[in-house]
Amino acid sequence: MKILFIVQGEGRGHMTQALALEHVLNTAGHHVSDVIVGTCNHREIPFFFRDKSKAQLHTIESPNFYFDKKNKSIHVFKTLYHNLIKTPRFIRQLFKIHSIYRPAQHDMIINFYDMLGGIYFATFRPQAQTVAIAHQYMALLKNFPFADGYFWQKKAFQWTNTISSANTQKILALSFQPLPSEQDKVHVMPPLLRPEVKQLQPTDQGFILAYVVNKGYGEDIMAWQKQHSNIIIHCFWDNSKEPDGWSPQPNIYFHHINDSHFLEKMAACSGYISTAGFESICEAAFLNKPIMMVPVAGQYEQACNAKDALRAKIGITASGFEVDQLLQHMSSFVTSHSIKQWVLRGEYEFPKVITQKLSQENLQWARNFQ
Repeated sequence: MKILFIVQGEGRGHMTQALALEHVLNTAGHHVSDVIVGTCNHREIPFFFRDKSKAQLHTIESPNFYFDKKNKSIHVFKTLYHNLIKTPRFIRQLFKIHSIYRPAQHDMIINFYDMLGGIYFATFRPQAQTVAIAHQYMALLKNFPFADGYFWQKKAFQWTNTISSANTQKILALSFQPLPSEQDKVHVMPPLLRPEVKQLQPTDQGFILAYVVNKGYGEDIMAWQKQHSNIIIHCFWDNSKEPDGWSPQPNIYFHHINDSHFLEKMAACSGYISTAGFESICEAAFLNKPIMMVPVAGQYEQACNAKDALRAKIGITASGFEVDQLLQHMSSFVTSHSIKQWVLRGEYEFPKVITQKLSQENLQWARNFQ
């Protein structure tokens, strides 16, 4: 099969999932020929993605989050406003997707949680088979641990799930642990981790690794470490205003986001603290690292991610980047290889599930949209 990817470019998680699936499918004899990545004017495709993907890369301008003045929590109204005023521009991006998609060359389109990808499926109704992949689709299953409160954020989360998977014939819900799929159309699948992660040999070199992306959280870690200067912290963030490897005080180092360097530090750290993005939490769990998750304020899906990880007994959660709780967790941490076995199943599960024929029910459902 010849396959086209559409990938949400917010953060690194969906892009690393796309790289992992590209490798799995190409190894199984299929061909991922083109990848469309959603970007914005303050976000570019990371070098690691350009370097690792063997497909032809294309970019579109896609909806994205906007943060408060402290660069910590998502500003809901600011996000809605800026994305709404860009509606005409987003409509033009749909036509750009359609110009890249070639019916004679693409048998399947796989969307990694990009909203324009789902809107494209619903409006242009491509002839190719359509698949949607994300951890967020676990919310389609019964007993998913939704975060309490946040009524409108929960609705927005559910609407995003609906829009991004519109007119999709298969939905692959990435899970921290094996669970029943419950629905014929929704398949519970292992996390998608790249070969580089699976080949790492974990060690313990006595430092804490932090992944914060937003500058505001980096300042919180700096303030904590100033009071605990004996604790060594390596922190990765998206802040080009400071040089790579910047050390504002003894024993704390700030690195620009660099995939190979990040994985090197992940394998060597004593514990990992991060926002509650699905992908890096899975990487740390695969390497048997103690984990503390701090959901980004205002990002409802991260609050759900944290609860789902707790359900799978992967790490602890906290409301801020004070590292004391992680240190306490590290003192009682017991290693487990359960997620490692689950992840390794994906190497044969993904080609099988993605290429298997649709059931009669799903075939009829697909025909109704074509």
